[in-house]
Amino acid sequence: MPDWMMALVRERIMPSERHRNASLAPGPPLDHRANRFLAALEAEDFAVLEPDLENMILPRGTVLYEPGDPIRFTCFPHDAIVSLVDVMEDGRLAEVALFGREGLLGLLSAFVSREAFGRYVVQIPGSVSRVPLDTMHAAIQASPKLQRQVLAYNEALLAQAYHTVACNALHPVEARCCRWILSTHDRQDGDTLPLTHEFLAEMLGVQRSTVSAVLRGLQIAGLIEQYRGGIAVVDRTGLERGACECYRKIRYRFEKLLPGTYAEADRSDSQSSHAVSPAAAASKPRR
Repeated sequence: MPDWMMALVRERIMPSERHRNASLAPGPPLDHRANRFLAALEAEDFAVLEPDLENMILPRGTVLYEPGDPIRFTCFPHDAIVSLVDVMEDGRLAEVALFGREGLLGLLSAFVSREAFGRYVVQIPGSVSRVPLDTMHAAIQASPKLQRQVLAYNEALLAQAYHTVACNALHPVEARCCRWILSTHDRQDGDTLPLTHEFLAEMLGVQRSTVSAVLRGLQIAGLIEQYRGGIAVVDRTGLERGACECYRKIRYRFEKLLPGTYAEADRSDSQSSHAVSPAAAASKPRR
């Protein structure tokens, strides 16, 4: 590949340090326990972290870390959603994991190397709480209960990555798109999701025209409505029927390891899915 072409590829893969940091801004005081991992902590464990927690506002597209970057903070999303993507040398992307208010990011790959696995990019703008990584490590070492909760989250996150890899290899794009919409819906309070065709195409690893055709089909079926710059979930039960088994499996693993990940008040039709195995969930309505 010519040098000039490689330079363009590098520019796409590695945004400048100024670009990455310019969009980070302190946010107004918010309840750190809007993040469900923090909300589930024992009072004494939360008290250790609280003095060092700070709120940040993350605009869409903010790159928190690039592959190999040193990780300095553990972040706890409130309403922001962050994707971990693997970046190929030719600029193509593949999503590996999704982070929202159910958990945290910037810890699993930071126990030994303290380096980012891949690119952490903000897909849905919003707020997060963050704490210095050293503070988080010290709190984990001092508290067996916090240590167990972190291990439970790491297991759930590994299960998410495991099922995502299988899903991307085996399931049709229509089912994967339903899964992605549902996973995003789980991490937001409303039914309106700022998801663009271009963004969904990148996360699903397909052409934008393919995503446009899939979303058009979902709209015709009455499952979603499209608007400029996003979609609205109209029939969640219908989306669940269209999603592959991976959605149920990932959700079941989080619910089993981290009770309270999906609050019962999130959606009126979520009651039936609590503590139900994927096999049992397949035979009854799901959230």
